[in-house]
Amino acid sequence: MRSEKDEPLPFTPARLDERVLTTLQGLPGRVAFSGLRRVLGAHPESLARALRRLEREGLVERTDGGYRALGNPPRSVADLTRELRPIARIDLPVGTPPDTLLGRLSGHWFGSLRWVGVVDRPEERLLAWARRDGSGYVLLGIDRGALRVYVPADPTGETGEAEDAAYELLVHAADALRPPHAAIGPVSFFAASADDPSFGWGDS
Repeated sequence: MRSEKDEPLPFTPARLDERVLTTLQGLPGRVAFSGLRRVLGAHPESLARALRRLEREGLVERTDGGYRALGNPPRSVADLTRELRPIARIDLPVGTPPDTLLGRLSGHWFGSLRWVGVVDRPEERLLAWARRDGSGYVLLGIDRGALRVYVPADPTGETGEAEDAAYELLVHAADALRPPHAAIGPVSFFAASADDPSFGWGDS
């Protein structure tokens, strides 16, 4: 018999389908089943049924790395990673292959952060984690020779918990990426706004 703990949010099937699709459209890329379950707070069986329904309708595709939405999202669906706030960066050794480093981090849990999936942006590919309770995202990417950590911009300006989670991810990432024979550059923390030119996507 299911308890309230098993399924904290009493979704109807149609409501859950809508939330699954909206989440996948807002996180364009490949989102792991466990990441979806955590973000939505849905029971695993209910989520699996919702994904199967969406697959049958041609709205969702299952890939090796998780699930992704098909087609263009409606204008009313906001990209959850459109506005990002840079938190910190690690300068990497010259010649470090970005794909190799991202591959070492992909799919892993770090402290209180749980793996969500890969987010494909026009500017770069990001790895995404959620806090243990499913609230808020922390994203990590490599740009211009540095590993960079971001959180989605919060219009209320309340970023304390998100920043704490970002620092936690960076510490674990630095430890996981440090080769035994070479040192990774210093860790730098920033109290920067999203429009800080030093974090621009296309700046040189």
